[in-house]
Amino acid sequence: MPSLSRRDFVNAAAFAATVAGFPRCGNAVDYPSRPIRLVIPYAAGGPGDQIGRPWVERMSSQLGPSFVENISGAGGAIGTAAVAREKPDGYSLLLGNGSTQVIAPLTTPNPAYAVDDFRAIYRLINSALVFAVSPSLPAANLQDLIAYAKANPGKLSYGTPGIGTGNHLVGELFKQQAGGLDIVHVPYRGSSQATNDVVAGQISLVVAVMSVQLQQLGRAGRIRLLAVTTERRLSGAPDIPTAIESGMPDLSYEGWFGLFAHKMTDDAIIDRIAQATRAAMSDPGLQESYRSQGMEPDSDSSPDKFQRIVDATTASLAPVIKTIGLKSQ
Repeated sequence: MPSLSRRDFVNAAAFAATVAGFPRCGNAVDYPSRPIRLVIPYAAGGPGDQIGRPWVERMSSQLGPSFVENISGAGGAIGTAAVAREKPDGYSLLLGNGSTQVIAPLTTPNPAYAVDDFRAIYRLINSALVFAVSPSLPAANLQDLIAYAKANPGKLSYGTPGIGTGNHLVGELFKQQAGGLDIVHVPYRGSSQATNDVVAGQISLVVAVMSVQLQQLGRAGRIRLLAVTTERRLSGAPDIPTAIESGMPDLSYEGWFGLFAHKMTDDAIIDRIAQATRAAMSDPGLQESYRSQGMEPDSDSSPDKFQRIVDATTASLAPVIKTIGLKSQ
């Protein structure tokens, strides 16, 4: 069900009243002539809000009145499908990620939308996944982990925020690329519980989104961070090697959140939104707000660059989805 907070409702109503006399057209000449809605396909208060709402706040000086609508459900698929059904006029945008734009349409029987039903506009942030193990495990790096897993088949387990998440697929990709490791997947409802169980020694490792909290646990010796999945080391965690450096040349994956529009949206409208977003992303305050949450802001994105990232994510995950026969319930 769509969820619109009282604050958003009041703001949207005020915006609508302000521009009530403007013509309602979707062509690029007079875009935007009314408020822009950003659909966040998750419940209010979560990571989606932490990424999307700062963007909306800065659009008032770039594009004009904008507001957020949270449409949660089915792991983000309901809100995503809602935008796919809207007119391609640039007034309903989506804050999407790898789960909504790639994994869901590839794993859902009779999906409500397809991978190519949207146009990428701008990647707002990217985040790394990290392989973190219990300090009791005799593994100082990724190759140690592989060797131990091969010597102890079926004895290790790894936690993720759930079946079908990017974390899960990267864990399976790691197992495949390391020669078919026998490591049991343990799905949780979130990364926090999985991380706590690694700290407590209940599971062997976790594939989690890199965060300030994980780095603090690593410095305290309560968890050992082996490798990140980005192509280059993170500026905020330069001491942690990449999986590529650690002998896994094809193990690269970045989580991301970005802006999408209906696939039939006019090129000029897409470019207008991208240019306004690029200007907003140059704000040091906005960049710091994202970095403080363990995310890397992207100040140099574009529709073409972001689309290549989406395509690369699809190319990386589609084979492993097929191999393990993953289907959403």
